[in-house]
Amino acid sequence: MVPSNTCSILFVIIPLSSLSSITTSHAARGLLQLPSLPKIPSLPQPTMPQLPKIPNLPTALPPLPSTIASLLTFPTTNTPLPSLPTLPSVPKMTLPPLPANPLPNMPSLPNIPTLSPPPSN
Repeated sequence: MVPSNTCSILFVIIPLSSLSSITTSHAARGLLQLPSLPKIPSLPQPTMPQLPKIPNLPTALPPLPSTIASLLTFPTTNTPLPSLPTLPSVPKMTLPPLPANPLPNMPSLPNIPTLSPPPSN
């Protein structure tokens, strides 16, 4: 009972969707065939008021205290970087040997005749 209901629903949906695409294409064609519309006049550009100036904002940052400034100084000489620690050696992985018996042959697909045009004379 369920498959027949599903099929009947599909038989209703497919024609309805094709009809809706047909009406959409007719509507689009109708819009393309309209005469040219009158031009819309341009509107004047609004003017924005100036933002008020805020005089209480500081213009520059105060200087850093001497203790923080000494922490932020970078060394000027080229000091050598410390060497990287040595990594322990990892044993090499090896694959097990292949079996002595060869793998069995897979059966081949049978030749299926295909439709080809007749030879030209």
